Amino acid sequence: MVNSKLLQKTFLHVFLLIGVVISLAPFYWMVVGATNPSGDVLSSPPRLLPGDYLVENYKNLSESIDILKALFNSSAISIIYVVVSLFICSAAGFAFAKYKFKGKNIIFASFLLAMMIPYQATIIPLFQLFGSLDWINTFRAVILPQICYPFAIFLIRQNMKGIPDSLLEAGRIDGAGELFIFFKIVLPTMKPTLAAVGIFLFTHQWNNFMWPLIVMTTQEHYTLPVALSTLAGLNSIDYGQLMLGTTISVIPIMVVFLFLQKHFVSGILGGSIKE
Repeated sequence: MVNSKLLQKTFLHVFLLIGVVISLAPFYWMVVGATNPSGDVLSSPPRLLPGDYLVENYKNLSESIDILKALFNSSAISIIYVVVSLFICSAAGFAFAKYKFKGKNIIFASFLLAMMIPYQATIIPLFQLFGSLDWINTFRAVILPQICYPFAIFLIRQNMKGIPDSLLEAGRIDGAGELFIFFKIVLPTMKPTLAAVGIFLFTHQWNNFMWPLIVMTTQEHYTLPVALSTLAGLNSIDYGQLMLGTTISVIPIMVVFLFLQKHFVSGILGGSIKE
């Protein structure tokens, strides 16, 4: 019996270890490719050890695109988007979870239905709208279209339903206004959920490619994914530069996730806890 349990545990650990290796292999190959010249990235057999071409790849990358400017653009857009979107989505989630008003279920259902609309179907009307506002080639055009994200509102609303109504009523009895209750009582208890939603929103905006590609018309306004796409030429591709640029683009997402990971799982599962 003991041997059977030990065998099952050993098999489970080996299976998980294989899964980890398979998951990390592309990232390792990407980092190794960033330190090797372009000709060695796709060599056969592949090079599995880091090279000494990292500085040269960075120099070539800086000459091909303004990597620091693109990194700044993506960082500014993503941070502003996350802060504003978290506020709007948390306020909407609070209203849907704790207030009763006419048409609430219909409005919430419309938000869920909006998740089913293909994003590509909204590109033309969005471009026409921002063109009429003269916002083409501005950060506002990238940030505003999905500032009220339906999935974020849904997740926040589900978690806020777990906040006891008696806690809010106690605040009202003590003379607290609705804004005080929202900022001082509700939001502090929602930190894990906000962290989880923040990671999702940051990743979504950081990796956003199609819309910035359409709405940004000058290189100085390019986000990092758009700038990296220009490295793929018609006749040749410098894979060393491309691997290094991709590695740089992954680092901020990893930093954000590692910084907020302790809140991530509890935030995702918070909606399953009922009063």
